[in-house]
Amino acid sequence: MVRYLAILLSVLAGATSAVRAQVSASAKPYQIVIKGGHVIDPKNGINAVMDIAIAPALDMQPLAWGQALSPDQEGRIAMIAENIDPGLAVQVVDAKGLYVVPGLVDIHSHNFWGHDGERQMNGPRGLPPDGFTFRSGVTTVVDAGGSGWRTFPLFREQTIERSQTRVLAMLNIVGEGMRGSRYEQNITDMDPDSTAKVARTHDDLIVGIKLAHFSGHDWTPTDRALAAGRLADIPIMVDFGSAKPYLPLETLFLEKFRPGDIYTHCFGGNSSTSPDGRESIVDVTTNKVKLYVLEAQKRGVVFDVGFGGASFLFAQGTPAIAGGFYPNSISTDIHVESMNNAMKDMPNIMSLFMAMGMPLEAVIAASTWHPAQEINRSELGNLSVGAVADIALFRLVEGDFGFWARDGKIAGRQRLFTEMTLRGGHIVYNLNGRVDPINAKYISN
Repeated sequence: MVRYLAILLSVLAGATSAVRAQVSASAKPYQIVIKGGHVIDPKNGINAVMDIAIAPALDMQPLAWGQALSPDQEGRIAMIAENIDPGLAVQVVDAKGLYVVPGLVDIHSHNFWGHDGERQMNGPRGLPPDGFTFRSGVTTVVDAGGSGWRTFPLFREQTIERSQTRVLAMLNIVGEGMRGSRYEQNITDMDPDSTAKVARTHDDLIVGIKLAHFSGHDWTPTDRALAAGRLADIPIMVDFGSAKPYLPLETLFLEKFRPGDIYTHCFGGNSSTSPDGRESIVDVTTNKVKLYVLEAQKRGVVFDVGFGGASFLFAQGTPAIAGGFYPNSISTDIHVESMNNAMKDMPNIMSLFMAMGMPLEAVIAASTWHPAQEINRSELGNLSVGAVADIALFRLVEGDFGFWARDGKIAGRQRLFTEMTLRGGHIVYNLNGRVDPINAKYISN
C-alpha cells in the first residue's frame, strides 16, 4: 500500500511540475528571442547588432506539412532592441556572429510542377517550393508565369495552398502558361480580358502578368500583357525570347513600360553586337550601361536579375556593377536545371554580386525590401514591429570561392551560408541547432 501511495504521489508531483512548466511557458510574452545577431533591415535603416523578439501566433501549433500557414498561425515581430531579456522567451536563438535579415523574397521562380492528368505543365522543370526555399533563407516566392488564366486554379490548389512557403504568382499572358514553346508562341491564346479577370479574382495571390519566351519581331505579345496589367492594375514582367532583328529595349523601357514594370534577365542578352537574339543593357563597344537604361531606371522601370540557367553574363553584370548600376532585385529563376547549374540558390547569387563589388547592404535590400515593393507587398521584406516574423540568419564566411556563369568565372572572398530560417515565427530550417531548447512546447496568447 505504501508503495502504491508513493507511486501515486510521484505521478501527482510530475503532473504538478508539468502544469507549472506550462503555466510558466504560457506566461512568457515571446515565443522566440534572437540574441546578438547583426540585423540588416533596409526598410527601417537598421544595420547593427540587435535582438529580435517574436510574439507567438494565436494558433502556435506545430506546422502541418502540405498545408499553407493561416494568419492565425503566423507569429509576428514584437520588439527590436539592443538587449532583450532571454528569460522572456520560450526559445532563444544564439545569433552571435550571424547576419539577421528579413526572409528573402524571390520574385522569379518556377513552382508549377504538376499536371491535371492530361496536361503536363512546366512540371519537368518546376519545383515544389518548400524543399528549396527555407534552406536558402527564402520565405516568399513568385512563380514567374508557370500558370495562365486557364491553369491558375490548378496551380493554386496543387501548390499554393499546400506550401508553407508564401507562394505568389505572375500570371502568364498565355492561357495555358508555360506548357511548352508551341503554346507560348500562340498569340491567339494571349487574352488580356480573361487574364485580368483571373488576376482580379485571385488578387490575394497574383501580383503581376508575365510575358515569357515568345520569339519573333512582334510587339503584340508585349502589348497584350500590358493591356492585362492595366486592366488588373498590376505590373508586368517581360522575358523576351529571340528575335531577328531583336526588339529594341529602348522602345520597351521608354515607350511601352509603365513605372513599376519589370525587365527580368537584365544581365543577359548578347555578348556581341550581333542583331540576333536579345539586346543587352550594357553597350559591348563601350562597356558602359546604355544611357536610356539609366533613364528608364530613374523613371521607375525595374531591373531584375532572374539568373536562371543561362540568363546572366559577367560581360554585362561586371561593368554594370562597377559603374554603379545595381539591379533593383536579385532573383533566381530557379528550376531543376538552373539549381544544379551556375545559379544554385539565392545565397550563391547574392555572394556572386558581392564578388562583383555590390555592397552587402545593397545585396540584402535587393533580396528583401526592394522585391517586396516591386510586387506591391510592402508588408513583406522587412523587420518592422508588427510584421510577420519571416526571418533569415546567414553566416558570412571568408575564404577562397569561385562563381561562374556561361561566359566565364570570377573569384570571391566571401560567401553567405544559411544558418536558420523562420517563417511566420516558426523555425523551418535550422542548420546547426542554434536554438535552445530545440523542441519547445508551443504556447498561445
